[in-house]
Amino acid sequence: MKVSVFAVDVGYGNTKSAFRMGSDIATQMFPSVTPIAVSEAVSSYGQGVLHARKVLPIEVDGATYEIGPGVELSSAYGNAGRTLSEDFCLTSNYAALLGGSLQFAGVTEVDRMVLGLPVHTINKYSAHLRDAFTGTLNFGHGDIRVHSVKVVPQPLGSLVSFSEYGGSRFDRENAHLVIDVGYFTTDWVVAHGFTMNDRRSGGAPGGASQVYKSIASLIAKSEKEPVDDIERIDKCLREKKPLLFYGKDVDLIPYLEQSQAIINATVKEMQNRVGRTADLRSIVLTGGGAALYEASIRAAFPRVQLDVLDAPCYANAKGFLIVGEATLARERKPVGVAA
Repeated sequence: MKVSVFAVDVGYGNTKSAFRMGSDIATQMFPSVTPIAVSEAVSSYGQGVLHARKVLPIEVDGATYEIGPGVELSSAYGNAGRTLSEDFCLTSNYAALLGGSLQFAGVTEVDRMVLGLPVHTINKYSAHLRDAFTGTLNFGHGDIRVHSVKVVPQPLGSLVSFSEYGGSRFDRENAHLVIDVGYFTTDWVVAHGFTMNDRRSGGAPGGASQVYKSIASLIAKSEKEPVDDIERIDKCLREKKPLLFYGKDVDLIPYLEQSQAIINATVKEMQNRVGRTADLRSIVLTGGGAALYEASIRAAFPRVQLDVLDAPCYANAKGFLIVGEATLARERKPVGVAA
């Protein structure tokens, strides 16, 4: 299938993508974990009783990874193949997740692929992404042609989504602060319309995973057993369920409250960079970790309206799609034709 624009938000926590299916926007998401593929799946011998996991083998640099919505079920001993480092976008894991998005969508040709990077690493790594993923790609399932790649700051995707779907809440004449709470980083952008204020924008390695690690450490201390499976802590918090731990249902809320200092430290760093907020129309809160940070952000900026985006996990990807379509249309406009 050929698409005009394919938008991918390869996050530390989840990989999200968006593309057009007729007049509708199709989205997909799966965990950003990349275990080495198993040679034989037991479920294939289950005679229809055992359900096969929804994963694809994705080949990168001679290694084959399992990618897809069912991949978290394959993790063992707390090692799910997740990469948490600033140079994540340079790794084979990143390439495998990107390839998995293209394969699950059934895409074989793309005019423009739009990718995002954290605010504090975009200058360092954007050229690499453009060079690495423009041209003919192959992840073990046939060639995929990508004619161009555009790289944008991750929170810009949410700002564009807010402008498109936020109605009158988006004020083009005044500034908004967009806060994107990701799995490994928290990024923020102060933008007047679509003009980014670099001096007040930034990012910090203080995303949701640091909170999950703190909770795991506290549970380990309480239960006197090691707790490595932060993927399950993430899932239980999102679904508002207790964590099953050696037959015991562990309420995570008390441990989340004890981890509040980590959240407050990241928010304080943001406050210092953003400065006075009298000129802000609103704060736009997005990202998979938005719910964890909402209370602390409300307390830190009590006089500024807080808009929490619906389906925040997909906000960046949908915004990237709109950015890709707009830039592609502008470049294709005949010379001399008015905008």
